[in-house]
Amino acid sequence: MTDELNAAAEPEAAETAASTPRKRPRPGERRVQILQTLASMLEQPGADRVTTAALAAKLDVSEAALYRHFASKAQMFEGLIEFIEQSVFTLVNQITEREGGGLAQAQRIVAVLLQFGERNPGMTRVMVGDALVYENERLVARMNQFFDRIESSLRQVLRSAAESRGSTTPTVEANAQASVMVSFVIGRLQRYARSGFKRLPGEQLDAALRMLGS
Repeated sequence: MTDELNAAAEPEAAETAASTPRKRPRPGERRVQILQTLASMLEQPGADRVTTAALAAKLDVSEAALYRHFASKAQMFEGLIEFIEQSVFTLVNQITEREGGGLAQAQRIVAVLLQFGERNPGMTRVMVGDALVYENERLVARMNQFFDRIESSLRQVLRSAAESRGSTTPTVEANAQASVMVSFVIGRLQRYARSGFKRLPGEQLDAALRMLGS
């Protein structure tokens, strides 16, 4: 699982280690552990749909124990999606707040998305929807909204770049270029997931970014 989710459990884990050993993890620790395990199961190439029974077995607990921390499996996936949103948009906001050319900012956003997916294979399956097949439709809608927000961020910085070039149609150019960039990101992430995580999303990235910026 990712460093951030691990970090979320560290304060409680350290406190537990410093005191009398507990037979059961605290509620907050267990929630993080469930999400970590779900993500790790999604990282297995060719993994089938993750069931609550399989997840419970992996954790060596009952399914009822899972539902003491999450109302449904959909809520577990929402926990992963929230992590994706918070992680990625924190980085995107940092990029857009920095001074610099709009195109360079857009290319950096694309690179960050692909790097995040490469480092978090299980999350990649969530991002491209492979892990959400047969799950609640609102999960797919939420991931679609995630990429809509990414595209909106790209449009803003690319419009600035088009204006600085003296374009007479900066909005039209920015909209088209942002759409192409998002499609590129989704395509690279899909290929990564469906190749069993063998085709890295950052493959020949510098050359690809130059083409996207032309």
